[in-house]
Order: sequence, then structure tokens, then C-alpha cells
Amino acid sequence: MKLFTGLVFCSLVLGVSSQSWFSFIGEAAQGAWDMWRAYSDMREANYIGADKYFHARGNYEAAQRGPGGVWAAEKLSNLREDSQRITDRFKYGDSGYGVEDSMADQFANEWGRSGKDPNHFRPDGLPDKY
Repeated sequence: MKLFTGLVFCSLVLGVSSQSWFSFIGEAAQGAWDMWRAYSDMREANYIGADKYFHARGNYEAAQRGPGGVWAAEKLSNLREDSQRITDRFKYGDSGYGVEDSMADQFANEWGRSGKDPNHFRPDGLPDKY
């Protein structure tokens, strides 16, 4: 736990080097909220094939907040994918289950964080609400 806390603190310090702490922390909080909103919308929509769209959208919206949002989006995306790999290992053993999907999710995450249009991943028929 100390190692994890140290890594988070160090990445925070490196991310804040070019701006004030307060604006960075605010951007990170807003970016985390954007990620949560995209996740909630994905769960609500429950639309087959929309997973990558919501990954890209959450990262895109968070990144629009600034460097703090980019930082939050990257950390939360990596945490989500890493935790999913761990739970998949317990469920399915060392079969490699879900590796391709995780890589595709990370591609969509990076797509959105880089400022590219998340609608690239939007499936046909997904309600306009999202």
C-alpha cells in the first residue's frame, strides 16, 4: 500500500510541475467526474458494442479539462483495466481471457485522451442521449 501511495504521489508531483496545485487538483476532480459520468451512461445504456465509445468519451471529456483531467483519465483507465485483468485471472485462470478486449479498451482510452473524436467508436443505433 505504501508503494502504491508513493507512486500516486510521485505521478501527481510530476503532473503538477507546470501549473498550480489547485487548478491541477480541480481539473483532476472534474476529469474523474467525467469518467464516472461516462461509466454511468454506459451502464444505463446497456447497449451491445458501445463499450469502446464510452471509454473514448470519458477520456475525451476528462482530457478537455486540462492536464489534471488527462492525469485522472489515464490513472482511472489504467486502474480499471488492471483490476479487470486481475479479476479475469481469478475467474478464468491464466488463459489470456480478455486480453484483446483490454487492449482495445486502452486504444479507445488513448484515442479519447489525445483529443480525437469519440464518435469514431459510436455504434449505429445508440440513442442520441449519449
